[in-house]
Amino acid sequence: MTTAEEAGLGPVGIWTESLNAVTPAVAGQAAAELEAQGWGTLWFGEAYGREAFTQAGLLLAATRRMRVATGIATIWARDPVAANAASRTLSATYDGRFVLGLGVSHRPLVERVRGGSYTRPVSAMREYLTAMAGATFYAAESAEPRPPVVIAALGPRMLEVSRELADGSHPYLVTPDQTALARAALGPDKIVAVEMGAVLTTDRETALRRAHAHLDIYTGLPNYRNNWLRGGFDETDLVRGGSDRLAEALIAWGDEAAILRRVREHHAAGADHVCVQVLMESPFGLPTEPWREPAPALVGG
Repeated sequence: MTTAEEAGLGPVGIWTESLNAVTPAVAGQAAAELEAQGWGTLWFGEAYGREAFTQAGLLLAATRRMRVATGIATIWARDPVAANAASRTLSATYDGRFVLGLGVSHRPLVERVRGGSYTRPVSAMREYLTAMAGATFYAAESAEPRPPVVIAALGPRMLEVSRELADGSHPYLVTPDQTALARAALGPDKIVAVEMGAVLTTDRETALRRAHAHLDIYTGLPNYRNNWLRGGFDETDLVRGGSDRLAEALIAWGDEAAILRRVREHHAAGADHVCVQVLMESPFGLPTEPWREPAPALVGG
């Protein structure tokens, strides 16, 4: 088992999908700039853009100290033997700076985009992690430690899988109260690396507009809807784009001090690491200034 301290994530990182909107060369430059700003870990997902392990290699090659994490790589994109080999190769090549986040994704992405079958997701994750742990791997680095593995776990059954078979969880779009539930389910030693959306503005109307736009796709996905219902929200909060109550509970907004307060709430609730996803008017292009501006407060906070 790898602890949060051993994983070296740092207290605060960046989560972004914006790197898919620029060329690989520019993405690498952005990663190097984030490292220079002091962010502990750079997270990105896997859906319609670049293949996760290829993207991770690109970002690791462009940096020297910062961790790079998949948040998440879908288990339906490759078999567990391939995932084990790829993750261990990246970890050995880049001094243990790779963190493997895995998830079951969502039915529309698996069936409509990949042409797969989204069946028994909890059992599928359990079987996948078991197969990874038992996979044969013949390479010079086979005796080296495996990279940390966290999984996208929201509900109690997936959290149980995380506790039993992974190094921790990577909750996405959760409140501090839900972070506390994840910590309680996983115990004191597992990694809890929480994604947190943020809008750097003191104008509530602007903040809510960006938050609702961000939540638009997620409010149509059952995995998130079910988790929010478990968290005390109701169907009136789950309209497309979410209610104002849901948006403000999930997405921090305000100046750097306000964003830091929400980060600290997640830390106090049990998160080892909070990866901040800065929300802009458009999901395309790099939010370079919004990453740079809060770095002194958040990285040191």
